[in-house]
Amino acid sequence: MSHTTNKSRFWLALVVFGLTGQVAWVVENMYFNVFIYKMFNASASQISAMVSASAVAATLTTVLIGALSDKIGRRKVFICVGYILWGLSIAAFSLVRVDLLSGWFPALSATAVGVTVTIILDCVMTFFGSSANDACFNAWLTDSTDHTNRGAAEGINAMMPLVAILAVFGGFMGFDLDKASSWTAIFLIIGGAVVLIGLLGLFLIKDTAVKIPENGRYFANIVYGFRPSVMGQNKVLYATLIAFAVFGISIQIFMPYLILYYQVSLQMTDYVLIMAPAILLASVATAFYGRLYDRVGFARSVVPALGLLLVGYAVLYITRTTVPVFIGSLLMMTGYLAGMAVFGAMIRDYTPENKAGMFQGLRIVAQVLIPGIIGPAIGAAVLKNADKIVNDDGTTSFIPNVNIFLAAAVVAIVVFAALIPILKLKKGESARED
Repeated sequence: MSHTTNKSRFWLALVVFGLTGQVAWVVENMYFNVFIYKMFNASASQISAMVSASAVAATLTTVLIGALSDKIGRRKVFICVGYILWGLSIAAFSLVRVDLLSGWFPALSATAVGVTVTIILDCVMTFFGSSANDACFNAWLTDSTDHTNRGAAEGINAMMPLVAILAVFGGFMGFDLDKASSWTAIFLIIGGAVVLIGLLGLFLIKDTAVKIPENGRYFANIVYGFRPSVMGQNKVLYATLIAFAVFGISIQIFMPYLILYYQVSLQMTDYVLIMAPAILLASVATAFYGRLYDRVGFARSVVPALGLLLVGYAVLYITRTTVPVFIGSLLMMTGYLAGMAVFGAMIRDYTPENKAGMFQGLRIVAQVLIPGIIGPAIGAAVLKNADKIVNDDGTTSFIPNVNIFLAAAVVAIVVFAALIPILKLKKGESARED
């Protein structure tokens, strides 16, 4: 196979698997919150608990499976089989319905059982998804790129979350999310699509040549990235992970409640049509922004991204009408994805060669675990005394408010302080090289 064909195959695999994986994560990270809110009247603390449980499951899975893929020296089998099982677990959510739960657990409240079952099944789904995507697809992406194209690849990879949001919102725009039948259709469609992509991967993905660690000790490899000696040898990497975690906390303060904010607080029944252009423009901007990292480096690309994020928060905090909310959302999303691209490329650049699988667990600690526990908890605390609405069945549901953006902005400012050690370490590296 020619070099050009291999190159095209890589970019196609990156787009197809990156997008499909993010579509599945959109269903989990954004739609599951709406699902248990609308179907089971979940509270902010219950939504926070679900996000936190999923974050723990994702981290443990990525640490264990990432090290296992390094030991075996293969990524493809984990990616393809993982996507297939991931899709089946998403489809299983079509059975989480009040009418079925009432029949299976007649002595219990169907809504209480629904929240519990959703959280448990979410963790099962996360195991398959993190095995395939977080651990092995991301390790494969690190193995398949180098310093010449990592920013460009990360720019495309980072834009996928918002492209996925656009695809999911647009694809299910006509679905009434207050009806159980709509959720059944959504889970079956997304689950089936993920299964098909897993099967396609058997023919599309080209396994990278991974050098199997010489010691071959699986459990030693699991804790490899957590050793003080390894931290000392990779100071820039760990400093970047810390800053990335703070960045993620800022995002996770508002993200679990974003759709509910648009729909319930702002009463935007047409929020999909309003958000679609913002999502599309932010995604295109991020694809180009990743190339900026390749040209000017980390310092000159991360600061503007954080600036855009903060301006977006400010606009969303002070405005309520359609056009300003659109502008604020565009700036926030662009800053969010540009930041993801820059931090992601920096982490890949400083990941030790042939140890990408071992370090995916650390990346997930920074990207998912810490933000997934702390961010939603801050959001839930901010919304503790939020106004409530009375549902048709007499129960109440909270109304997200703009304080989530204020709290997110405060944490985003802290990210600037977290950048200082990184820049000092990089300056020291440059001085030694000179």
